[in-house]
Amino acid sequence: MVRSLTLRVAGVYAERVMPRHAAVAERMASAVVKRLTVRKIAEIKDENTARAAIRQVVLDNLAAEEQLDAEARKLLLDHAKQIKDSAADYRQLLGKVREKLARERGFVL
Repeated sequence: MVRSLTLRVAGVYAERVMPRHAAVAERMASAVVKRLTVRKIAEIKDENTARAAIRQVVLDNLAAEEQLDAEARKLLLDHAKQIKDSAADYRQLLGKVREKLARERGFVL
């Protein structure tokens, strides 16, 4: 199932959830439901509904992470000249900016 999205982040339009994200979300949802039922942690009456709910949470989380990445890249692009002049490592800076944005928003990477 591919869900249409319209996100405007840093001038980038994401029109669809990436197919690999949908596949990852589906595998994770199936694994979670299976573990909950096998270990008798939760009694799930409708596994399909539970799987769909978990899949949606995972997809929302992946979309939020993509948005965070796009905002981090935009911040670095806004300061590209300073970064180039300082000879700083772009990847390290991107990681630090992502961590800072995630921490500010209470988002766990």
